[in-house]
Amino acid sequence: MSSLSRFAGKSPWLYRINAGSCNGCDVELATTAIIPRYDVERLGCQYCASPKHADIVLITGPLTTRVKDKVLSLYDEIPNPKVTVAIGICPISGGVFRESYTMSRPVDEYIPVDVNVPGCPPRPQAIIEGIAKAIKILESRS
Repeated sequence: MSSLSRFAGKSPWLYRINAGSCNGCDVELATTAIIPRYDVERLGCQYCASPKHADIVLITGPLTTRVKDKVLSLYDEIPNPKVTVAIGICPISGGVFRESYTMSRPVDEYIPVDVNVPGCPPRPQAIIEGIAKAIKILESRS
C-alpha cells in the first residue's frame, strides 16, 4: 500500500445532512469548519460536498416528512463502511418538534446511528468529541 493511500485511509471525510433543523446545530457545525479552536481538521477530517466521498455522515434536525425520502436517498449514496452521527436532540428524539404533524420518526428508526451528540444545540466541544468517537468506530470497521 502506498503512503498516499494509507494517509487517505486515516483522513475521514464528513458529509452533513440537514433533516429539517432550525439551523442551531448547523451553526455549531460551522464552527467546527472555520474556527481553529474547534477545527475538525486537527482530527484529520474535512467536510466534503458529495455523499459519494463521505466516510462519516452528520445528521441534524428532526426527520421531517417532507425530506425523509431525500435523506434516506442521500444516506444510501454514502459508501460502506460509514459511521452516522446524530447532532443535537432533534435527530435523536425529535426535540421540541416531536409532537408536530410534520415529524416522521426519530432518525434511528430509519438509519443506524452510531454516535449521539445531544444538546440544543450541542457545544462545539461535544461535536468534536462525537466526531472523534465516530473516527474510532470507522477505524474498527475498516
